[in-house]
Order: sequence, then structure tokens, then C-alpha cells
Amino acid sequence: MLNIRPSLIVLSLGMIFPGFALAAFDESAAIRAVIDNQEAAWNRGDLEAFMTGYAPSSTTTFVSGDEVTHGWQTVHDRYAKKYDSREKMGTLTFSDLTITPLCDDTAIVLGSWRLKRKSDEPHGKFTLLFRKLPEGWRIVLDHTS
Repeated sequence: MLNIRPSLIVLSLGMIFPGFALAAFDESAAIRAVIDNQEAAWNRGDLEAFMTGYAPSSTTTFVSGDEVTHGWQTVHDRYAKKYDSREKMGTLTFSDLTITPLCDDTAIVLGSWRLKRKSDEPHGKFTLLFRKLPEGWRIVLDHTS
């Protein structure tokens, strides 16, 4: 039985298909940029810029607790109502991100979120389904707990 190290297999595949590893890295970096831009927009109180990370579609879906919200505008309005002041918005941090491409135009992201506010520090986990649209990578499904 051959004892081949996994790193040797990955290195060999990277040499045979160099574009594959680079393309996956580029796509992950583009998705990470969307998430970083959302975090920065939130922390400057710019809900409109934060929402550009979501697909501008009636099928965009946000799930939290026992509530399911459909449609970009409805998701926007939910955020606007729940976080109607800078104090309520606090400072957002995303961490522990794992980006997994599923195919050329779809990826899943797992991560953690934390809001630091004067009176509390809510936090949790999220799963995001990203699709590559003509305008770039956008969230089509957000399940946050």
C-alpha cells in the first residue's frame, strides 16, 4: 500500500492544474472582500452600503431564529427597523470565516459575528450562500443565529 502524503497530492494537482488553485483563491478573496466591505459599512452606520453585499432580488432570503424574510427590500427594512440608531448598530466584527466554493458561481461561508455595544455584546454564527452575479459575488441566503 502506498503512503502518499496529502500535501504531496495537493502540490502535484497544483502543478498539473495551476489555474484551479489560483482561481479558487481569487474567488475566495472576492467573497472575503464583500464581507469586509459589509463590516466596514456597518461600523460607519451605512446600512445602504452594507446591503450591497446582498443580491438585489426578491428571492434573497434571511433566516434568524424562527423568522424567515424574503426579498432584498424586506431584508433591508428588517435591518433598518431593528438597528435604527448607531447605538443599536454598535461595532460589528466577523471572524472565523471558512469559505468553501461549491462550483464556479456558488460558495458557502461559515463564520461568527459579534456586536459590541455599550449595554451588551450579542454574538452568534452565520451561514451565507453566495452566488456570483453580473455585479459580483452576492449573498442570496443568510442564516444567522
